[in-house]
Amino acid sequence: MRDIEANRITEAVKRLCIDANYHLGDDVLQAFQKAHEEEPSIVAKAILEELCENARIAAQGEFPLCQDTGFAVVFIEVGQDVHVVGGDLKEAIEEGVRQGYQEGYLRKSICHPFTRRNTSDNTPAVVHIDIVPGDKVHICVAPKGGGSENMSRVTMLTPGEGIEGVKRFVIGRIREAGANPCPPIVVGVGVGGTLEKAAMLAKRALLRPLGRPHPDPEIAGIEQSVLEGIQRTGIGPAGYGGRTTALAVHMEVFPCHIASLPVAVNINCHSARHKETVL
Repeated sequence: MRDIEANRITEAVKRLCIDANYHLGDDVLQAFQKAHEEEPSIVAKAILEELCENARIAAQGEFPLCQDTGFAVVFIEVGQDVHVVGGDLKEAIEEGVRQGYQEGYLRKSICHPFTRRNTSDNTPAVVHIDIVPGDKVHICVAPKGGGSENMSRVTMLTPGEGIEGVKRFVIGRIREAGANPCPPIVVGVGVGGTLEKAAMLAKRALLRPLGRPHPDPEIAGIEQSVLEGIQRTGIGPAGYGGRTTALAVHMEVFPCHIASLPVAVNINCHSARHKETVL
């Protein structure tokens, strides 16, 4: 059994909240560059250049990439041989979010769903905890902006609609979303399980590094086919037209009931933010 102090988890979550909001991942920056090289539209190229410049200014000056610093979504894998000491695990995570959003000068966006009264510290976070083998703690913080999250959807297709039905739903959802999720977007797709499992698959799919297809060639082929369909919508960067509506489509699948075909689409804006660490 390995002891890990709760304050170490708090410190890690705080740092990740700030880092994720200030520094765009290399995979996203490389996707911007690749899109810029392949984009035929002059206007779209100019927008992609501005996105790169925005990321550079944010990283150098240590400013938030976007005014919407998001809902703090925290994925944490706790080794079964870990004993968290000196505090409660969930509260340690919440305190890390609280400190990160305060010390990083990040906008506090979380409010009561009816009164709309702000909680003032960006808590509570959305926390997903999994128990895994080993004696380490893996933490991933993925700030999620409201605009892209609002464009996400879950549906229950009939089994007979199959792969083509999944493709139609995903591409149709992106076409309906238009410029609202701040393209170029990253599209997470979850297929299978139950309603909530499909949504979780789609959310986790967004954490996969851009440029890394699904390891199953069949699923990777579906990802590519859906991506091509999305690019044909012509929405383009910021909705001004062009080829680059999405940077990637990531799909995750799970077995489902014989009577069901759940499909979830979770969208990330061009500030596809997530940072992780292992304790």
